[in-house]
Amino acid sequence: MARVPALPRWLGLAGLLPQLGCVAVLYAGPAEWRAAALALAFAYAALILSFLGGAWWGIAAAAPAAERRNALGWLWIAAVVPSLVALACFLPWALGWQWPEPSLVMLAGALLVSLGVDARLGALAPRWWMALRVPLSLGLGLLTLAAALA
Repeated sequence: MARVPALPRWLGLAGLLPQLGCVAVLYAGPAEWRAAALALAFAYAALILSFLGGAWWGIAAAAPAAERRNALGWLWIAAVVPSLVALACFLPWALGWQWPEPSLVMLAGALLVSLGVDARLGALAPRWWMALRVPLSLGLGLLTLAAALA
């Protein structure tokens, strides 16, 4: 993380705090806060997953015109998938099925798998991109899994 500029590094790490707070409540907080902590952990993971898709969309849009036309079809598609996955994770709640643990597991998996897209960005992303994305995706993915297992 030392190669990452200070502002994105600190803001990125601060972005782990809401999920860390939810997990702390789930493992050590009052029982009456449990439902709210699960809902917030779910909403935050879904929000950040969608945010990642938006970041990828922006990277695709900022690429040189020739690359946007010829080689980035995969990235445009990948950029839309996180929002669709996040929305699909709401379906169990909307339909009255078991929720939120299975949805949290799905979101955790999606956050961890997102590193594959990040790694494939190559020269389109800043040189420090993976140094930032690895700890953040691993951190949020594992915290979301911890929420699911609480």
